[in-house]
Amino acid sequence: MTESTEQDVTAEYYETDEERILAYEANGATAAVAQNIEGYAMLKVRPTAEGDELERYYGFDMALDHAAELLGVSAHDLPVPDAAEDMGM
Repeated sequence: MTESTEQDVTAEYYETDEERILAYEANGATAAVAQNIEGYAMLKVRPTAEGDELERYYGFDMALDHAAELLGVSAHDLPVPDAAEDMGM
């Protein structure tokens, strides 16, 4: 697990048996970006790491934009741990 914080936004990257998860928390709001463990499928944006999928994206930037919207912050304020930088197609 890797964690980083910037501009009051905390990012936590971890892997399960099935997915790569980038979970965010800011001011009590949460959002998550998930991808299959192999790292080649579309990204799923969820309100939480375990929540229902809201939307799918090919691009990491678009998924981060949606996650930032859920958090009520700018996408530029979202930290991305090194291990998560290669998410997306």
